[in-house]
Amino acid sequence: MFTAIFGSVEQGIIYAIMALGVYLTFRVLDFPDLTVDGSFVTGAATAATLIVLGYHPALATAAAIVAGFLAGCMTGILHTKAKINPLLSGILMMIALYSINLRIMGATTETAIGRPNVPLSNVDSLFTIFFGWWGNLGIDTAINNTLSSIGIENVPKTWGTFFIMIIVTFAIKIIFDRFLKTEVGLAIRATGDNDKMIRSFSANTDTLIILGLGISNALVALSGALIAQYTKFADVSMGIGMIVIGLASVIIGEAILGTKTIVRTTLAVIVGAIIYRIVIAIALRVEFLDTGDMKLITALIVVVALILPKFFEKRKERARKAKRRGERTVTSEQEAKHLA
Repeated sequence: MFTAIFGSVEQGIIYAIMALGVYLTFRVLDFPDLTVDGSFVTGAATAATLIVLGYHPALATAAAIVAGFLAGCMTGILHTKAKINPLLSGILMMIALYSINLRIMGATTETAIGRPNVPLSNVDSLFTIFFGWWGNLGIDTAINNTLSSIGIENVPKTWGTFFIMIIVTFAIKIIFDRFLKTEVGLAIRATGDNDKMIRSFSANTDTLIILGLGISNALVALSGALIAQYTKFADVSMGIGMIVIGLASVIIGEAILGTKTIVRTTLAVIVGAIIYRIVIAIALRVEFLDTGDMKLITALIVVVALILPKFFEKRKERARKAKRRGERTVTSEQEAKHLA
């Protein structure tokens, strides 16, 4: 159980980057962007293909970010310039990316025809490079010995992934927080709140929407590239339902930590992504459930996360009303005694 939960936390931290991208479109821009299901695979396909072709994993990951950014910008252009409905723009781009992703992965073959998956079992990735550096410095052995000396045994060998991804994810969170507080970031937030108002200040809302969608899908593609290197393969179907996972992470995090500030909200998104993966791991250990039930479990998690906050808010409202009625009753009794 510990190993399964530990692995879920590792994956949750990587998926948190994708959830930050979903938060940017759905909460900040108020744009229902379904490009995510396609751009996640675009990031994975681009990184995996370039790594197999012999490029450095860091360069391949950077290329994946650029590919995701371009995909997001294209969705924004379809909406702002072609005047296509936001939801339909994302759907069209998601459908187009399916074929594009097949072509990208097909670049690893001599004929360059569409290919549904790319294995990375025999090539270096960012994680294998990190583990090599980690082992050469002797840090891995030293920490394992330290953990053993205090009675902590059977620590997964991939715990270094957890360490490096914590640093990467929180570095992205800090940059993301700072960006949303810049002039451009504030303009993007204002566009999501009231585009007519920000347009009255001579701001180009079309450019802001395109930029926001580009950044969002760049984060999604980065998450896809890291997941591909973590799981050692890229597959054309690995992005199915990714938008729901991202929304579940956002909703769960907001329900637990709240949304008072940007810093707190982005932290909530990261925590929500981790909790989501842990709940999935625990649920799949139930005897009558299997991997085919994952989408059903995800839907139920989202439903619960949406219902619980409203339920607790109603309870608080009833408690406040009861308190006010009690105060009025006490006041009335005091006034009656005073008159008597």
